[in-house]
Amino acid sequence: MRIGFYPRLAWSGIRKNKELYIPYLLTGMGMIMMYYIVSYLYTGSLLDHVRGGYVVATLMGLGRFVVGAFSVIFLFYTHSFLIRRRKREFGLYSILGMNKLNLARIMIWESVIVICISLTSGLALGILFSKLAELLMNYILQADVDYSMRINPVNVRQTVILYLIIFLLILGVTLRQVHVADPIQLLRSENVGERPPRANWPMALAGAMLLGIAYYLAVSIKDPVAAILWFFLAVLLVIGGTYLLFIAGSVTMCRLLQKNKRYYYKTNHFVSVSSMVYRMKRNGAGLASICILCTMVLVMLSSTVCLYGGLENSLRSRYPRHIMTDNRAVSYADLREENYAPIRGAIEEVLDAHGQTPAREVLEYSYVSLAGVLSDGVLETGTSALGSLEGDNYQDLWQIFVVPLADYNRLMGTAETLEPGQLLMCTTKMWFRQSSLRISGTEQEWQVRRGKGFVDNGVDSMQIIPSMFLFVEDVESFIRPMTERRDLHGNPLLQYDWIYGFDLECSVEEQGTIFYEIQGKLSQQQGVLVSSTESAAVNRDSFREMYGGLFFLGIMLSIVFVFATTLIMYYKQISEGYEDQSRFEILQKVGMTRKEVRKTINSQVMTVFFLPLLAAGIHLGFAFPFLYKGLMLLNFNNLWMLIQVAVLAYLLFGLGYVAVYRITSRAYYHLVGGAKQA
Repeated sequence: MRIGFYPRLAWSGIRKNKELYIPYLLTGMGMIMMYYIVSYLYTGSLLDHVRGGYVVATLMGLGRFVVGAFSVIFLFYTHSFLIRRRKREFGLYSILGMNKLNLARIMIWESVIVICISLTSGLALGILFSKLAELLMNYILQADVDYSMRINPVNVRQTVILYLIIFLLILGVTLRQVHVADPIQLLRSENVGERPPRANWPMALAGAMLLGIAYYLAVSIKDPVAAILWFFLAVLLVIGGTYLLFIAGSVTMCRLLQKNKRYYYKTNHFVSVSSMVYRMKRNGAGLASICILCTMVLVMLSSTVCLYGGLENSLRSRYPRHIMTDNRAVSYADLREENYAPIRGAIEEVLDAHGQTPAREVLEYSYVSLAGVLSDGVLETGTSALGSLEGDNYQDLWQIFVVPLADYNRLMGTAETLEPGQLLMCTTKMWFRQSSLRISGTEQEWQVRRGKGFVDNGVDSMQIIPSMFLFVEDVESFIRPMTERRDLHGNPLLQYDWIYGFDLECSVEEQGTIFYEIQGKLSQQQGVLVSSTESAAVNRDSFREMYGGLFFLGIMLSIVFVFATTLIMYYKQISEGYEDQSRFEILQKVGMTRKEVRKTINSQVMTVFFLPLLAAGIHLGFAFPFLYKGLMLLNFNNLWMLIQVAVLAYLLFGLGYVAVYRITSRAYYHLVGGAKQA
C-alpha cells in the first residue's frame, strides 16, 4: 500500500465519526488545559510573593493530582463509548480483507492524530487561559496583579508526558480488544448486552442497605470529630450503594413499571421502558457516575462558597476582638487584679501613643481549662482517662472551660444566681443531654442549668473537639479535686488564663502596627502572667489564602466535573441513539408517528437522565450534617448561610442540567427520528 494510505484512512474514520470524535477531542483538550493551568499555578512564582502562598500552593498541588487522576478515569471512560461504535467498522474492514496488523496501523494513526490535536490545542488553551486563572486567583486572594505572560517549560513537559502516557495506555487497551476479537464479534459489538437482564433483587437491596447505613451515619453522628472519622466510610458506602442501585435497582424499577399495566401499556411508555430494560445494566453504571459527579460538584461548591463568603464571620469567631491577649498563670491564685494591672498599663501606653481607645466593650474574663472524657454525665480527667482514648471513644473528648459566674453575668448582661450544687452550662458543637454532671473521683453531683450562650472563644474555634463552658460561683472550690492531676505528657491538667481583648477604630495597617508594639511590650514584662498576643488584622491574610485557595480549587474542579458530566450524558445519548435507530425505523414503518416517537424519546430520556439529579439532591440533603460539622472545624458556623448556598447551588446546577438534557435529547432524536426535534 502507498505511503499515506493509513493516515488518510484514519483521518477519514475520524471525520465520518465526528459526532463521536469531536466530544472526545474536546475532552482531551479540556483535561490537558485544566491540568496545565493548575500546574502553572502550583509552580508559578506568584505564590512566592503572597502571604501564605505555601498553603495555596499545597492546595494547587492537590488539585493537580485530582485532575491528573480524574483524567485517566474519564478519558478511558469516554473512549469506551467511542471505540464501541468503531468496532463494527473495524469488523467490516476485517471481512473486506484487512488483517489485524492493518487495523492496528489505522488505530495507531488515529491515536497520533488525536494526540496531536488534543495536546497542541489543549496546551494552547491552557497557556492562554492560565493568565486569566492567575488573575482570578489574584482577585480572590486580593494579591498584587502581575500582567506579564509567562510559559513554564517544566509544566509543558510534565503535561505532555502525562497525557502521552494516558493516550498510549488507551491505545494499548484498544489494540488488545481488537486483537483478541474475531471479525464477527466486532460486527456484533454494538449489540452486546441486548439480552434482557433479570431484576436482581439481592443486589438492589444491598445497594439500598449501603445507602441506608451511610444516611444513618450522616444524621446520627453529632460530634464533629466522629463525623470526620466516619466521613470517608460514608462516602464509600454512598458510592457503592449508588452504583448498585442504579445498576440493579434500575432494572428492577423497569420490571416493576412493566407490571404496572396502566403505566406500561401506553405508546410512549411501552417502547421506552421496553428499550431501557435491555441496556439498563450498562446504563446504570453511567447514570451512577453522573449522580456521583453531580453530588461532588454540589458539595464542593456549597462548602467552598460558604467558607469564602463567610470569611469575615469565621475570622471574627477565631478572633473575637481585633487584638486578643491570653495571659497564662501557674495557679488560680495568680488570676487576680494586681497581676492584671501591669498588662493593662502596657496596652494602654501603646494605645495612647497612637491616639486610640478600645472601640467597644473590652472582652475580659478568666477561666480554667482542661480536657476530659465525658461519658453518661461523668467527666473523666487525668492520665488514665486521656490514655484510654481510642478511635471508638475519641468522640467523647471535650474541652472544658470553668468561668466565674460573675464574668458570665457581666459579659452577657444577665443576673444569674445559682443554688448550692448547681452550675450553669453552655456547649459548642455538641449538646450535653444529661441533667447532672459529676467529676470523676468526687462524690459531688452538680445539677445543670442551661445558659443562653457565651461570647466567642478563640480557643474553641481552633479546636475540632466540642467545648463546654461551666459557670460556677466558686471556681477554686470546683477545681480543687483536679489540681494535682496530670495530662498524658506529665504536665498539670489544669491551665489558668485571663483573656483581655479589644477592638480598634483604625485601619488594618495601623492595627498591625499597634499589635506588634503591644506584643513587644508584653514580651519584656517580668510579671507572674505569661502573655501571648494575637491580631485579626495580621492573620486575616492567612484566612484569605486558605479559604480563597479552597474556593478557587473548588471552582476549577467543579468545571472539570461538570464537563465530565456533560460528556457522559452526551455519549450515552449518542450511543443509545445509534442502537435505537433501527428499532424506531421499524416502529415508524409499522405505523408509529414522529409525534409518538418524540413522546417516547422524552419519556425515556426524562425517566433515565433526571434520576441522577434527583439522587444527587437526596445525597446532598443527607450529606448536609456531615458538611456542616466539617465546616464547623474550619471556624464556619453559619447554618442558615450554608442552607441558602446549598439550595441555590442545586437550583443553578439543575438549570444547567436541564439545558444539557435538552441538547442531548435533540441529538438522540436526530438519530432515531431522522430530524431535529422541534
